[in-house]
Amino acid sequence: MRILGIDPGYNIIGYGVIETEGCKVVDYGVITTPKNMKISERLSTIDKAITELMDTFKPSQVAFEELFFNTNTTTAIPVAEARGVLIVGAKKFTDNLYEYTPLQIKQALTGNGRSEKKQVQFMVKSILGLSEVPKPDDAADALAVALCHMQTNNILSDNSM
Repeated sequence: MRILGIDPGYNIIGYGVIETEGCKVVDYGVITTPKNMKISERLSTIDKAITELMDTFKPSQVAFEELFFNTNTTTAIPVAEARGVLIVGAKKFTDNLYEYTPLQIKQALTGNGRSEKKQVQFMVKSILGLSEVPKPDDAADALAVALCHMQTNNILSDNSM
């Protein structure tokens, strides 16, 4: 089974594709939109990018990180809009969409829902047998989302969208 993990954003969106058989990385990276672009153009760019990812990698399941805003709420609406575009774009290719909170992702990878980002990145590197932590952080986060889904999809039945 092939899983696409998405770390939503509107400036930088992380993606990570894993193959569950052998637990290996297929690809990872980021989708970026220039800051000087109008939001409508950014959303269009994101739509094209998710379509390309789905066409290229043909994942059977897509896992998204749920949005979490602590202090920087000014970006909440554009990030939510971008996440909506990502979800609708993925939905055109599969009904198997899932979402996980940051706490669930940390718990699945480290056993501690309050673990630090470095601990999660270390586990991504270790579980996938990589020589270094994937860069940028958004790509590592997306791989963490995919791994969380892989490790919990038989346990958690209520994360379907």
